[in-house]
Amino acid sequence: MLDPVDRQILGLLQDNARIPQAEIARTVGLAPSAVLERLRKLEARGVVRDYVTVLDPRALDQRLLAFVAVRTTDRPGEARVSDTLAAIPEVLEAHQVAGDDCLLLKIRARDPEHLSQILRERIGSVEGVRSTRTTIVLETIKESPRLPLGIVRSAEEVML
Repeated sequence: MLDPVDRQILGLLQDNARIPQAEIARTVGLAPSAVLERLRKLEARGVVRDYVTVLDPRALDQRLLAFVAVRTTDRPGEARVSDTLAAIPEVLEAHQVAGDDCLLLKIRARDPEHLSQILRERIGSVEGVRSTRTTIVLETIKESPRLPLGIVRSAEEVML
């Protein structure tokens, strides 16, 4: 269970993973040593899994975003196909889903030709992939790695 101070610390980290611990301490009203202890506990419990840098895909020539629904021959509980597909570098996310499809993949590619190559050579060649259905994103309205924490950090946020 996370208390309000832990949630506030997590919110600050989601806004800026490089925020100095002293600044976190000032913001939440704790000593820097207490913040360090809380961070260590959050990391040990797996609440904080990693500190990452979010890159602009356009700057890396990965402008095309697609979602690929995959049907497999895997039986429930088998992960052979999903593990193989998740290991493809262009696959950013792999989700086991309910419904007609078995997996939903989030893929970044340079362009339609690159996506086609990934679908044919990397995904379609995996033994156990029965079919794919691809949706190409035209425009991204919102994309965020941030999780909602249910905290209010300022009076302005209450007004929103």
